[in-house]
Amino acid sequence: MTKKAVIVFSGGQDSTTCLIQALPLYDEIHCITFDYGQRHRAEIEVAQQLSKELGVTVHKVLDTTLLNELAISSLTRDNIPVPSVNSSGESLPSTFVPGRNILFLTLASIYAYQVRAEAVITGVCETDFSG
Repeated sequence: MTKKAVIVFSGGQDSTTCLIQALPLYDEIHCITFDYGQRHRAEIEVAQQLSKELGVTVHKVLDTTLLNELAISSLTRDNIPVPSVNSSGESLPSTFVPGRNILFLTLASIYAYQVRAEAVITGVCETDFSG
């Protein structure tokens, strides 16, 4: 039986580490990258390049720009400056995108069901929640 995994893949260091760890464990790797209108568009290009270089079975970039309409964040809105440091004293920085990770996991799980993957893998960093 073919072992399959779906990886939520941004192209950043956390998800790339997950991908590299998963490669020897699964016969098929499906990577999903989410385009939610983020300013750091270079990550999408890096994700596409890395998935090709590392030989993943399928790499999809899904349009989730609806998140940009709902989540007010400096990562998704050009009119909100990205701070160099969270100096405002707020519990969450302006770069926080509420619901991002749970939305990505939900969509990745739906996809995993369709391709009959046994695992959904994501790499998130505690500092993503800087408050």
